[in-house]
Amino acid sequence: MVDEQRPATPDDPGDLGRRIAQRRAALGLDVDELARRAGMAPAYLRYVEHSAHARPGPAACARLAAVLGTSVAWLRGGGTERAPGAGPDPGGVPSLDVLDEGACRQHLGERGVGRVVFDEEQGPAALPVNYVVLDGALVFRTAAEGPIARALRAGRPLALEVDHLDEVRGEGWSVLVRGPAAFLEDPEGLAAVEHRGLVPWAGGERHAVVRVEARELSGRQIRRA
Repeated sequence: MVDEQRPATPDDPGDLGRRIAQRRAALGLDVDELARRAGMAPAYLRYVEHSAHARPGPAACARLAAVLGTSVAWLRGGGTERAPGAGPDPGGVPSLDVLDEGACRQHLGERGVGRVVFDEEQGPAALPVNYVVLDGALVFRTAAEGPIARALRAGRPLALEVDHLDEVRGEGWSVLVRGPAAFLEDPEGLAAVEHRGLVPWAGGERHAVVRVEARELSGRQIRRA
């Protein structure tokens, strides 16, 4: 059994550690506060977040899940193979709020993953991309001869949709970005993209850089009482 006083190591964090750290950051908690609320040593929590070898027991996971407002199954990566929202009804009374432009931009953040929505010859299509926000516009990489690039060259409009779903709470939000899209080709702009470290999550040869001006932002958010 892992000693809760064992110090953190520079090892690669496992999926459990990443999920705990991500959820903790989303709730605005530092390590010391989360450890205090979960009744564990801060040094051990740092070890869990930073080491793939950490194996906290069921009781420790249950305390962490309770403080983080999620489930042990989610912390351990359960349900990643199924579609979002396929779990049990979280209960509560849902309400749908319309997001203003400021809230939309806040949800988009400085980088993230979204879906490019565009028209192919066969009909509507959507492909996931990771993006960065550069001077208020969303920028992503794609294959130079891929379907997104072909649609852009054909003059077809495209949009970018970004969303997030909290299955445990039954809450989520969605933001749609619309505006002129074009290949980013000027050296200064490309240098800025390189500086931001925009590396395609999908891998492969994706050298075309696309910039979507966020001229029209619309969003919705679901909350539960």
